Amino acid sequence: MQNHRIFTMKFSAVYPLYVKKAERKNRTKEEVDQIICWLTGYDQAGLQQQIDQENDFETFFAQAPALHPNSSLIKGVVCGVRVEEIEDPLMQKIRYLDKLIDELAKGKKMEKILR
Repeated sequence: MQNHRIFTMKFSAVYPLYVKKAERKNRTKEEVDQIICWLTGYDQAGLQQQIDQENDFETFFAQAPALHPNSSLIKGVVCGVRVEEIEDPLMQKIRYLDKLIDELAKGKKMEKILR
């Protein structure tokens, strides 16, 4: 398995970037948290614990309670790659999250984002 640099990046380092991206487009940290919790199955306390423990993306997704069953409905392009065609399961989960945050920043309604 190819080991991408993002797998070892701390989720806590990227999380503020997700929030900043959303806030620049007049969306909220609460909406970012709602998306992350929907995708991963974390509750708010579990999400905060992951941030506080400074776990990397690999650990963040490995410890996630349950990937949402509708996550396979997430389609589109992130960084020039179609998320539904990504073969590495961890990379696909990371790109699912990126895609959802992109949709939030583009002004999509939450009920459309949370398929």
